[in-house]
Amino acid sequence: MSKRFYITTAIDYVNGQPHLGHAYEKIIADVISRARRSLGQEVFFLTGLDEHGQKVQQAALAEKKNPQEYCDALAVDWQNFAKKLELTNDDFVRTTQPRHKEFVQATLSKLNDAGQFYKASYTGYYSAKEETFLTEKDRLPDGKFDASYGEVVELKEDNYYFKLGAHQQWLIDYIEANPDFISPSYRRNEVLGFLKNNTLEDLCISRPLARLNWGIPLPFDKEFVTYVWFDALVNYTSVAAAHGDEIILSANKNLQPSTSNLQPSLWPADIHVIGKDIVKFHAVYWPIMLKAMGLPLPKQILVHGFWQKDGARISKSTGNVVDPIAIINEWGVDAFRFYVLRELDIGPDGNWTEAGFRSRYQAELGNGLGNLVNRSLSMLKRYRNGIVPAKSNELAADAAKAADETRALFQQSQLQSALQSIWCLVNRANKYVDETAPFKLAKDPAQAQRLDEVLYNLAESCRVLAVLLNPFLPGTSAKIYSQLGLTGSPDKLADATWGGLQPGQSIGEPAPLFPRKDV
Repeated sequence: MSKRFYITTAIDYVNGQPHLGHAYEKIIADVISRARRSLGQEVFFLTGLDEHGQKVQQAALAEKKNPQEYCDALAVDWQNFAKKLELTNDDFVRTTQPRHKEFVQATLSKLNDAGQFYKASYTGYYSAKEETFLTEKDRLPDGKFDASYGEVVELKEDNYYFKLGAHQQWLIDYIEANPDFISPSYRRNEVLGFLKNNTLEDLCISRPLARLNWGIPLPFDKEFVTYVWFDALVNYTSVAAAHGDEIILSANKNLQPSTSNLQPSLWPADIHVIGKDIVKFHAVYWPIMLKAMGLPLPKQILVHGFWQKDGARISKSTGNVVDPIAIINEWGVDAFRFYVLRELDIGPDGNWTEAGFRSRYQAELGNGLGNLVNRSLSMLKRYRNGIVPAKSNELAADAAKAADETRALFQQSQLQSALQSIWCLVNRANKYVDETAPFKLAKDPAQAQRLDEVLYNLAESCRVLAVLLNPFLPGTSAKIYSQLGLTGSPDKLADATWGGLQPGQSIGEPAPLFPRKDV
């Protein structure tokens, strides 16, 4: 059976409402998913929620709810958020689902049977906020711990540990042999720097039930629950197993393969899209966990940066926030999707400003794309009753260049560069209107054939743009198709070939794609 292109986001911690950073990560994954489908690939796109752990237990307590009720209520908000962003995800995982819990326990049993875990006593410092143990190395020069750890307490307790350290050299060799495994390259260099300059300590994979009861019980010791990160990372495989993935099911005799559910396989994941704050978990812990599970590693960990607002950290406490839902309600989901991907390449940090958002909306969407489509189709209506004239190829080379570049950039997940390439065609077609002045040609009956040529080139450029823009601006892309009087969906990149608009085609009604906003 063929393999589907399998892409995931990180699963979000349900101790609050979604924000700009969550929206950005999901949109990256959605655009890559749509782009891959447009290239003719079968895609499986997974997102979801991380619902266990101390922070969730505490947040639920604060609201006087039991943790499951608390998670159920928030899950509705997060699933509505995915709809608001127009995500095309194929599944939505919640780590409280039975399918996930059973898989985690089967994995723990397998690793325990293989001698990958041991029990040991620990005395040291613990940050509940970050759900992590700290050592002397984590202290600042003044002896205190960084404020980001919140309250740090001293603990003495027994726990189970996973033998990470034994795999350190293997992981260094793997990352060096697979340069695309962590992208962008500077994140890869950071991980290698960390691995080469530190001794990898074994990972504590449990929490005593006496201290935390909101977690998946260890199948071999009911006095403990699973550490939230060990549980969360496994979602990428638990969902693939739930969809009948043979590689995963055959690697673990504790799992019952479902014969009724045979579909093209998923594992290994093609891309895990994650934020820069969780690189260590995905690029150090996860590969070693997979090796111990007897599974191949994901093909790529794609790491994005963080957003600031007006040059300062986004923070609820200071009120320096961007509410994605409010932006979408006012400006439309396509304008929001466009801005975050056009403004910021995948990797570095970005800065959201209201002025920057308005400026891109006005210049690139309104005056650029919107104006091109509106005036091209309005002139075709006015001068030719909305009937597409004979074919002409003046802008064919420009359109082919944009399509070829976009195809290559989609395969590299270079979304910002793909938008820049597409906008070269938008700008070229707008310039072509200025060069050919169709409104002047229309006044001279002797120039009728020349006007036909110009109108065909403009209408066909709009059609090609609808296809190229579909992964980024699905709603706008569908509107352009509809205004051209075309049926079907502009969701196959092969349709960006010049000449698809047939002479004699009757177009629909032109309408503004990005209405002007009074600033």
